[in-house]
Amino acid sequence: METARRWTTDATEERRRLIRHALRSAIKRGEPGALGVLGFGKKVNVAIRNATITPKRPRTGGSVAIGFEVVNKGSRRQRVLVDFRVHFVKANGKTSPKAFKLKTIELAPKETIPLRKTISLTEMTTRKHYPGTHRVEVMLNGAVNLLGSFELVKRIDYK
Repeated sequence: METARRWTTDATEERRRLIRHALRSAIKRGEPGALGVLGFGKKVNVAIRNATITPKRPRTGGSVAIGFEVVNKGSRRQRVLVDFRVHFVKANGKTSPKAFKLKTIELAPKETIPLRKTISLTEMTTRKHYPGTHRVEVMLNGAVNLLGSFELVKRIDYK
């Protein structure tokens, strides 16, 4: 982290991109040091409203839409790194989080910004989907907030 912090001093845009790339896994984990290097280390005064996860019972092979609003509760402009995590059910029944990059937003005082993302639940070479309860969280500058969950059900193929 210290090397990345040193490299940000008077860094060119190319070097900034390199630093962001090097820290991407640490950012997805919400590590405070990495977030601080990129200017997202401060706790933000924002709220999450109107969270929706639809459908609540998607089938394997389908998709799920996650939506919510980020509200600036403060009287100052705030820069917020918004990511979210889905805790996917594994073959053994335990869950494992997968972080998804969403957006970096600038919120004016009292401003509200709606955000939405659709997650595919189709089989991939990198991820197999199992039925069960999948928890969904949003991360705002690394701070985790529970949005809710969805119950993935197995698709029934009629032949």
